[in-house]
Amino acid sequence: MTDLGKNYIAGDWVAGVAEVENLNPSDLTDSVGMFAQASGDQLDAALDAATAAQKEWAAYGLERKQAVLNAIGTEMMARAEELGTLLSREEGKPLAEGKGEVYRAGQFFTYYAAECLRQIGENADSVRDGVEIDVRREPVGVVAIVSPWNFPTATASWKIAPALCYGNAVIWKPANITPASAVALTEIISRQDIPKGLFNLVMGAGREIGQRLVESPKVHAISFTGSLDVGKGIAASAIQNLTKVQMEMGSKNALAVMDDADLELAVGLALGGAFGGTGQKCTASSRLIVHEAVHDAFVEKLVASTQAFKVGHALEAGTQMGPVVSAQQLAENMAYVDLGKSEGAELMCGGARLDMPHDGYYMSPGVFVNTTNDMRINREEMFAPLTSVIKVGSYDEALATVNDTNFGLTSGIVTQSLARATHFRRNANTGVVTVNLPTAGTDYHVPFGGCKDSSYGSREQGKAAAEFYTRVKTAYISAGVPS
Repeated sequence: MTDLGKNYIAGDWVAGVAEVENLNPSDLTDSVGMFAQASGDQLDAALDAATAAQKEWAAYGLERKQAVLNAIGTEMMARAEELGTLLSREEGKPLAEGKGEVYRAGQFFTYYAAECLRQIGENADSVRDGVEIDVRREPVGVVAIVSPWNFPTATASWKIAPALCYGNAVIWKPANITPASAVALTEIISRQDIPKGLFNLVMGAGREIGQRLVESPKVHAISFTGSLDVGKGIAASAIQNLTKVQMEMGSKNALAVMDDADLELAVGLALGGAFGGTGQKCTASSRLIVHEAVHDAFVEKLVASTQAFKVGHALEAGTQMGPVVSAQQLAENMAYVDLGKSEGAELMCGGARLDMPHDGYYMSPGVFVNTTNDMRINREEMFAPLTSVIKVGSYDEALATVNDTNFGLTSGIVTQSLARATHFRRNANTGVVTVNLPTAGTDYHVPFGGCKDSSYGSREQGKAAAEFYTRVKTAYISAGVPS
């Protein structure tokens, strides 16, 4: 096994106690490589190294930290085609999406490089004479980052970059399905001017390495993106040590299409939102809530466009949707197809396993109609290239249906009415709202997160990240009486 398949612990590339093979979901005969699985002792060594290195890193000057983050981001953007190809090869998203993800991840680092210089505290006069107050933010310490496979570079980067920006050490446990992208990013970070042990890549199964990580009293904060059930388990473990927690979990996002909508626009937004990334996005449009006045016309256009969607190898030109990430995910997707039919929904197109020139986890994008919001396919996060149309009779009913979910990450409306758009923005019970835009797609310089079962803790991205990656210290200073 080469260095590029190893863990990175305490400043060294080290073999694990076992290996897992990483297969290309577009072509199962293509092995991306073998990747190490860390032991509990190796994780403990990483935690000890991070604890020591964090103190050294916190003492670095602001411009020195800025240079490190800027170098990481600049290299990622320069290598977006190379690293994006690797990402698409192991995860299955079309090449354009893979390259775009890596480039955007680089922008996270350059953004937080600039934020290194914007860490400005506050001053205040005390209510006591002769006393001044200084309020500033300090690092929390050692941060555990547990990231998902669907955005293996971007999601990790929007956690790692602010963690380093604000002076913390990092223990990163990526998803085992996409280790190559994790190793590639780590290799870039490992060459920077950082203390040995500041950044650690510890690969392994969530139930073993991940659980040991979140239970550790040496971890001061945990940032997690993944499923609701796993998130609840992490929170239960973290509370034993009163560890700070930030979690992005499930979703059931809705796009509301009103009777005054531009249908061509609405169909385009629904297609991109539902099937981009093979539907494996936490911001995917899995519920399409459509006004009855345009329902039939919308469905006709949507089904025709869905049937024309090109499914293929992630690296082939013209592919609009790649394979599902794994055999397990494909099996779960097909089970939801059967469930929808059993609930009385009509599958208008797609939702079938596909035979392709390459042996991979391919399925056709599917559209359910004649669905109701109480069906399980409209209550549970499927993480599949499947979307359901729900017919409603009014704007009020549409808004009520959008909000009738246990989740609250993103929602969108397609309308030409400023009044409706404004009302929707203010009353949709989600952390992110879009108007005449897809529910998927976020900017790196503004907060991201949801409510209800979608998110827990402070927001990610932008200046809001400081709330999680720092703690506030208030100092009182007596200047004395001048002589």
